[in-house]
Amino acid sequence: METNTYTRPLGRSGIQVSALGFGCWAIGGEWNSADGQPLGWGRVDDEESVRAVRRALDLGVTFFDTADVYGAGHSERVLGRALGRRRADVVVATKWGNVFDERTRTLTGQDDTPAHARRALTASLDRLGTDHVDLYQLHLSDADPERAAELRDMCEEFVREGLIRAYAWSTDDPERAAVFAKGAHCTAVQHRLNILQDAPELLALCEESNLASVNRSPLAMGLLTGKHTPGRALAAGDIRSTPPAWLPGFTADGGADPEWLGRVEALREILTSGGRTLAQGALAWIWARSPRTVPIPGFRSVAQAEENAGALAKGPLTADQLAEVDRVLGR
Repeated sequence: METNTYTRPLGRSGIQVSALGFGCWAIGGEWNSADGQPLGWGRVDDEESVRAVRRALDLGVTFFDTADVYGAGHSERVLGRALGRRRADVVVATKWGNVFDERTRTLTGQDDTPAHARRALTASLDRLGTDHVDLYQLHLSDADPERAAELRDMCEEFVREGLIRAYAWSTDDPERAAVFAKGAHCTAVQHRLNILQDAPELLALCEESNLASVNRSPLAMGLLTGKHTPGRALAAGDIRSTPPAWLPGFTADGGADPEWLGRVEALREILTSGGRTLAQGALAWIWARSPRTVPIPGFRSVAQAEENAGALAKGPLTADQLAEVDRVLGR
């Protein structure tokens, strides 16, 4: 598979993207579940978010991943404003499946019907200020496979209508991902992948089916940035301060899990080789893991955008370093 440090094909779609994407969950700002649990990453400054997106563009990032539910619609609005006239220069991915109240910024439920998919897509196009989405992704990771097959067919309809170019499922289940992979215009799987949480079965599926591996949590929800220390509590309004069951690495008292931080520390020397920051090394591991990977770290500031984009020039870790990581982690 032809790749270089800076760009790669998005699976079998023929769409070229930067090898690094930017995840837009955090720039959606604060939003909550119906019972008041935080689902965002705390407060954000929209103007700083816009500057960060534009700085990323200047540094060669051409792939931006959001979801209709992030910030209950706010992330899509901020991204659309930030891209503005440069929309044609980028590949925009968003997701559907959740139902929310934009006014109160509250998640209210889920809807896996084809009718909702069309309503959600129309609303996303409006918020993003665009006439098409490049990659449309099912956001319900454990949706029923039979219903998912209907939604896959619906996505094929959206492609025919010119509303989307390609589609994917955001799921950590290889069997579910394989259902979408049967569609002609399915081109990716979005799944969790970082140096602490490998995903060999999903990477194998991507290889077999000629799909891109779009990687959420590439920095393990911030644990691989080096900014977390034992006992440091996170601000209220940050999902990591009261982590749900699906979010490992953080404790019920609102801090990073010391055991996870110990693993990060054990990897520090390898990851910071070649003048990399810890975060840049974590991204370099993902690129070394498979040429199909497109990590999408989150960001909230120009400084974070610059650090993440700076990983592109340094490229992947070596095969020897990859083996050394496995040795250190005992896998």
